Amino acid sequence: MNKNIKLAVAGAVLALSASANAGIIIPAGDWTLDIGGNVNAYYTNTRASGDATTVIGGVNSTGARSENNITTGLLPNFLSVSGTTRQNDLDVAFTISINPGASTTHSGIQSDVNNVRGGGSPLNQENRQAFLTFGDKSWGSIKLGKDLGVYASDALLSDMTLLGVGSAAGGLAGNTTTLGRIGTGFIYADWKAQAAYTTPNFNGFQATVAVTQAWNTYGAGYNSDTDKNVFGSATSSGRGGAAPAFEAKASYAWTGDVSGKVWVSTISQKVTGMRQTAGSVFGTNFTTVEGGPTLGADRANAFDIGANVNAGGLGLTAYYNKGRGTGTTVMLRDGFDSMGKRRDSDDWYVQATYALPTKTKVGLSYGESALDGNTADSFREYKNSMWTVGAYHPITKHLNLVAEYSNAQSEINARAATADLDGKSKTVSAGAILFF
Repeated sequence: MNKNIKLAVAGAVLALSASANAGIIIPAGDWTLDIGGNVNAYYTNTRASGDATTVIGGVNSTGARSENNITTGLLPNFLSVSGTTRQNDLDVAFTISINPGASTTHSGIQSDVNNVRGGGSPLNQENRQAFLTFGDKSWGSIKLGKDLGVYASDALLSDMTLLGVGSAAGGLAGNTTTLGRIGTGFIYADWKAQAAYTTPNFNGFQATVAVTQAWNTYGAGYNSDTDKNVFGSATSSGRGGAAPAFEAKASYAWTGDVSGKVWVSTISQKVTGMRQTAGSVFGTNFTTVEGGPTLGADRANAFDIGANVNAGGLGLTAYYNKGRGTGTTVMLRDGFDSMGKRRDSDDWYVQATYALPTKTKVGLSYGESALDGNTADSFREYKNSMWTVGAYHPITKHLNLVAEYSNAQSEINARAATADLDGKSKTVSAGAILFF
């Protein structure tokens, strides 16, 4: 099975027996090919309530109050082909994957973000991985190509909803994934073109440094009367900014009766050529219209820290992130105000899972993502939060049943004469995920 799928499942603290298996191994001359992946699909029901605001990943409380869908969960469907060989004292490998969705429609954030940022193709299809690696256990490895980003990746891989749905699927139906806990506890690591170096494993300690494709800032106009769900942002004029992003991660993992992992990671990117812009509602129609004065340049920076601890059947996870200019939910969303000034943000979540004698894992998690307004903004704070309870049961070596309930909330703490807003979105989901 593809290395990133293994990491994702293991990192989700839900590594059932299927996750440890390789895929279909095929000797091919000097190469060993590994064909693997997963297929998942879930029935979801999402109900919205509260004020006139779009809840994170959910339905607008002034529009459809309830939506039902059959859709892919947070972990996309994967069909992955990897190859490994040893040549000239180097371990050489490649991975290419395709990621079709399980839905029948097309709308929302994921496809639009991918189209604008060059991350994928339209409709219900993505191509998240195409990279090569070479190295040796004595000095480490180099990766070139497109793969999961370095910064905040462990927060995603530790999220228990990785094998389920998480945040309301209603607003994301028709895409290749749902949100899980993205935007309600951590920012999305995303799938990026990159050049990365990873050190050897020094008795559990390992580090990665990378140069990655830079994103643009984006956002939409915020009006306290008519547009109650998004905030004004400055937007850079170039696709990837004037310079690449720099990302790094260090982690230490240990085994034993009490096993676990701790990690820290960081990202820094120069944002230049920013202009005051108007755009469309996030999650509905991702279009940026440039105009207005040029606002100069600044840097978007963030760091995070997290830990997983496992003892017996109990698993605990804690995570925290702090950013300036990095925005919320996905990188650089609303990271800058309309005057080009950075907004502060922070994200955190806690999670507990427990393996019952029946091998069923039950889990409970809660998290928040907050964006602070500046003096030029009409809001003091925008906060998304969510708690999730889930059950994950292996019925065969490769097939797992999943049931979740997630309660998400979006709150706008407005300034002066503008009213505060509070919207809620509740999602019930049930389905299955198959690894091969």
